[in-house]
Amino acid sequence: MNTVRSHRYELNLRWTGNLGTGTSGYREFSRAHAIDAEGKPTLYGSADPAFRGDASQYNPEDLLVAALSACHMLWFLHLCAERRIVVEAYEDRPQGVMVHNASGGGRFDSVELKPHVVFADPTQATAAEQLHHTAHERCFIANSVNFPVTVTPTLRP
Repeated sequence: MNTVRSHRYELNLRWTGNLGTGTSGYREFSRAHAIDAEGKPTLYGSADPAFRGDASQYNPEDLLVAALSACHMLWFLHLCAERRIVVEAYEDRPQGVMVHNASGGGRFDSVELKPHVVFADPTQATAAEQLHHTAHERCFIANSVNFPVTVTPTLRP
């Protein structure tokens, strides 16, 4: 892969879950954390509830699936705009599957994106279907993961 240019992303991740005794025991600390980036609001997160996290907060697994979905959407909208295909609404309900291994670790096995798109001109829906393939090929995040990411679009007029 030829690198034409690069971009840097700098964040500050802070664990905020010290309940007074640090990590003195597995059940003795919260998985709460905060993610900051200059000029952006703080994003509060936790672990998945299966790992003693707070279900009301986003966890790293949620954020990975969301990153894949958002990257695909942004590429798709860009490609539609270039071709003068007017998208009026876009919604995705992505699903990721993570599996555990015998040593206690794990990895994502797959993510499926399920975008629902509404077009201003219903006759453009078929032409736009190929753009999902191109968006997937260009998605920075999908090109960075080592598991399959599939796209199953629903195109509505």
